Amino acid sequence: MAALRYAPQKFAARALIFGLAAAAACALGGCGVDYGSSDPAFPGDFQERHPIVVAAAPTSVDLYPVGGALDERSMANIRAFVERYRHYGSGAVMILAPVGTNPNSRAVHVVRGALFDAGLKGKVAFGAYLQPSDGAAPPLRVSFTGLKAVVPTACGQWPEDLASGSSVEGWKNEPYSNFGCATQSMIAAQVDDPRDFVQPRALGPSDVAMRTRAIEAVRNGQDPGTQWGNDTQLTPIGTQVGGGQ
Repeated sequence: MAALRYAPQKFAARALIFGLAAAAACALGGCGVDYGSSDPAFPGDFQERHPIVVAAAPTSVDLYPVGGALDERSMANIRAFVERYRHYGSGAVMILAPVGTNPNSRAVHVVRGALFDAGLKGKVAFGAYLQPSDGAAPPLRVSFTGLKAVVPTACGQWPEDLASGSSVEGWKNEPYSNFGCATQSMIAAQVDDPRDFVQPRALGPSDVAMRTRAIEAVRNGQDPGTQWGNDTQLTPIGTQVGGGQ
């Protein structure tokens, strides 16, 4: 009877010891488990998803000769095009016209002459492109291949449905895939020298007059810094010229 009286207590003690040992084993085993990371699977920074790179890419300008002639606006575009070709272009300059255009037409002749008048030194070739079927007036396109800042990824890609509750994509605190693409493309299109994205420019010569002024001020025991004052005679912001507030 005594053995039966103490048996439940022994079982309870053994169960408690076994449970503690199992809990400790699970805790130690958890140290080696690879839990799912909250880090994004794609680069989280838009500059990594949509980088600006310096590539050999075509630069082109569309011209619309009216009556076979070019106006001053078109001539200014050609001069800017030739200037850019001299800095970053190589190879032949292509004059592209819609399929079926006579390569000896007046419009092509005028564009070729305008290129040489703008200072182009090199070969000018003729090519054709398929005219779009949207009803737009087809231009004459001049193009060359050279250094250009571009964004190699395409904008407008939406691989996830951010507004849907059927997935967890919209629940993540992460930038969406298309974020920053338009901004990067705009910056790449506006930069003058694409090499500025990959290396800084060399320092220019120092301002001799400003340096001499600072040295003379130090020699005379004066403050060499520039004194910026407020001119109270200027029109304050928000005040109408010649009137009241």
